[in-house]
Amino acid sequence: MPTSHRWEHDLVTSLSTEPGNLDTAKSKRAVISLRGVEKHFPIREGTLQRVVGQVRAVDGVSFEIRPGETVGLVGESGCGKTTLGRCIGGLAPPTGGKIYFRLSDEDAAKLDVVEATPESERTKEHLKQVERIDTDHRIDQLSGKAWRTFRRNCQIVFQDSFSSLNPRQLVKDAVGRPLRVWNEASGRDLTERVVSLLESVGLGRQHLYRYPHQFSGGQRQRISIARALALDPEFIVLDEPTSALDVSVQAQILNLLHALQKERGLTYLFISHDLGVVRLMSDRIAVMYVGKVAEQGTAMELFEDPRHPYTEALLAANPDITSEGSEMRGLRGTLPNPAKPPEGCRFHTRCPVATPVCGWEVDDAVAWLQTNETLLTGLTDVQRRSNFDATLVFKDEASASAVGAAIQNGDVPAPMRAALETFSAEGGKVSMKFSPVEPVQLEDIGGGHLTACLLHTSQRDRI
Repeated sequence: MPTSHRWEHDLVTSLSTEPGNLDTAKSKRAVISLRGVEKHFPIREGTLQRVVGQVRAVDGVSFEIRPGETVGLVGESGCGKTTLGRCIGGLAPPTGGKIYFRLSDEDAAKLDVVEATPESERTKEHLKQVERIDTDHRIDQLSGKAWRTFRRNCQIVFQDSFSSLNPRQLVKDAVGRPLRVWNEASGRDLTERVVSLLESVGLGRQHLYRYPHQFSGGQRQRISIARALALDPEFIVLDEPTSALDVSVQAQILNLLHALQKERGLTYLFISHDLGVVRLMSDRIAVMYVGKVAEQGTAMELFEDPRHPYTEALLAANPDITSEGSEMRGLRGTLPNPAKPPEGCRFHTRCPVATPVCGWEVDDAVAWLQTNETLLTGLTDVQRRSNFDATLVFKDEASASAVGAAIQNGDVPAPMRAALETFSAEGGKVSMKFSPVEPVQLEDIGGGHLTACLLHTSQRDRI
């Protein structure tokens, strides 16, 4: 068997059941519930550091994580996975939207009613319900006992196990610190509790008085997991826990995480760019692209019947997953700027099946010009009236004519050219106006399988 597949084979054969426990998903509450979560970072320029824009790292994400299940969060580097994980873990306050802890189905239904009611029609009773739910469950508004309950029941295992451990602390102190802070144990009892935690992750008493640099990467990650388990949490954010490890060690850590989940009834958010790992570990998967969820569903649905070109491209980029003879096409181009994400469908600038109504705009035309140095040298200014309507100013009429000819002769992508409502090139200027579109919304296409692709949702009548 090829080495690249052996660890996955060992992992699959060692798991007697499917990941997690889907029966627990029928629980009457969600451990974590996200509603339109946003996290933006300001862009500052000049001596006075004025804010001139926002990097929209997370831009309206909604999903639930039920008790006992593992939700996988996948996407390219820079898509917002880690930022979202930090928001869920309470390490970074969201810019917008809400994150709830232990939100019951009854309270979720009440929030749905309020959100579906226009603001002008909301009553005082509606506002009281929202205020009560936010006070009891919204993590950025928790205080006192409620905040302490959340803090000890939500832990994080970071990607870089070395930087997440204090190099000056012994393992005994690193793993035992949560127990000391929460007054759970002290003295000899503390030592025995730490030994028990280390043994649960495959280490032992002989490792108590060593420093992090004396361990391998896999052993340090086991120490991080032991520290996360110290307070017996309900939910753990796993931020790429195996990406920094050798493939020979990955299966051991994944087996450990699965065994701990079954033994302790843990709930995981599993963040990774490795689709093979996510497929083996997750019950449900959310695929992120430039701050938004492009597709969401069970692991079986997403791998056997993907309904978004971005998901298909990620699968095609992984030869261990793509079946022989598959017609899936890999990714092309680079990730768009999260400070100014594309209109409409955010993937349309890289999509092999893009249509004229996917959201083409002036920036797409300018980006195309940037790929042609001859045409770009003549561009001096972009006079915008909107994202879809602008005039490109060139240094001379010849440069403008060259751009006009390139667009008319079909050098630009066909969907972009078809999206043009008006176009003219004269007097050193090129005026263009694209058909404006609304952002493509994530939509349920059946059985809890959600996608944000025009080709598969009710919005396909726009095509």
